[in-house]
Amino acid sequence: MSLSFKESRRRTASAFMYALCAASTLAIVTVLLMVAGYLAWIGASSLSWNLLTTVPTGDVANPGGMRHAIDGTIVLVLLAAMLGVPLGVLAGIYLSEYPEEARLTGPLRFIADVLTGVPSIVVGILGYELLVVPVSRLTENSISFSGFAGAGALAFIMIPIVARTTEEMLRLVPRSYREGSLALGATRSQTIFRVVLPGAFGGITTGIVLAMGRIAGETAPLLFTALGSRLLTHDPRQPFPSLTLQIYTYATGPYPEQRRLAWAGMLVLLALLFVLNLAVRIVAARQARGRLH
Repeated sequence: MSLSFKESRRRTASAFMYALCAASTLAIVTVLLMVAGYLAWIGASSLSWNLLTTVPTGDVANPGGMRHAIDGTIVLVLLAAMLGVPLGVLAGIYLSEYPEEARLTGPLRFIADVLTGVPSIVVGILGYELLVVPVSRLTENSISFSGFAGAGALAFIMIPIVARTTEEMLRLVPRSYREGSLALGATRSQTIFRVVLPGAFGGITTGIVLAMGRIAGETAPLLFTALGSRLLTHDPRQPFPSLTLQIYTYATGPYPEQRRLAWAGMLVLLALLFVLNLAVRIVAARQARGRLH
């Protein structure tokens, strides 16, 4: 009788927790859908082909489009990823695969955790002091805002996220894979790059996508480094446009037409992130199928 009562209580508690988790998930998804729906409802009315293909006109009554900002965001994210992904993945490999270096990996792991939570405006100020001001002194020019400085600040945000994600994903790869590879005569580096990394490819890719999504939506670091521009440029040595900066400028301005375009720009940014996530997941799935065959 006692065992039956305990079993019934355990099942009741399990059912209650399951219902609580399901309700929490439903609530979160509902809120996200409401936010996305509200954004689509307001932004879709201002979405047009001209928004994607034209540049600002300088006329507040007819502001033009945001092609310069869309191109600028893509370039900045790619430049930041070119620096942040290799450094982050290599740092994650070191943290995961070299546990004997505990005197270094422990502090590095702590620093990565701290940097992950650093406010983006702090990164922007650091980027200004470390990337913008020194270049201005070397070139003897006025303050040298540039796309390179903006990409560097975004990479600074990206590296600890990629490093910690890579470490956690590599730890999920069974140790027997490593031992089998070493037993067959492979070196440690060959084991890491030919066995361990491919086994964690999907998780690492997801972490990289999340990091790219994080930096694609940043504004504060770019205010202090890239500055922004109303011109269509692909030269990262100059002040560089960004979709988030353009949205910030329009949304905080007094002109209704510009505020209307800001909503459309938010919708475009959300669509870019969706396409990025979808493309990388498709590539990851194909890689996984290729390894199985």
